[in-house]
Amino acid sequence: METVRNSFETLFERLEGYGKTTIELSKLKSLEMSTVVASSLLSRLAVILVFSTSTLVLSIGVALWLGELLGRTYYGFFVVAGFYLFAGIIFHFYLHQWIKRPVSTLIIKQALQ
Repeated sequence: METVRNSFETLFERLEGYGKTTIELSKLKSLEMSTVVASSLLSRLAVILVFSTSTLVLSIGVALWLGELLGRTYYGFFVVAGFYLFAGIIFHFYLHQWIKRPVSTLIIKQALQ
């Protein structure tokens, strides 16, 4: 009878150890997945930031140049702002899915690796 009791105690100890190990492994896997997704997004955000800054400086230069051609500096800024407004409307109505789908796919791919 004593050996059966010891066998059950050993079994429960092993099950407890297995449960703790499984929980720890799940925590580590989720941490790894979060780290991969975050680092991928952070590197892409850095590229987007550099690109956005370059676009801003280029836009100011084009606005000043157009303003000089049109006779008033602020006319150039109005033209550039109108261009960006038009481009934003096009993106909103027509290209929204072209941007949303690849970003969603990227996040899902990174999460499942």
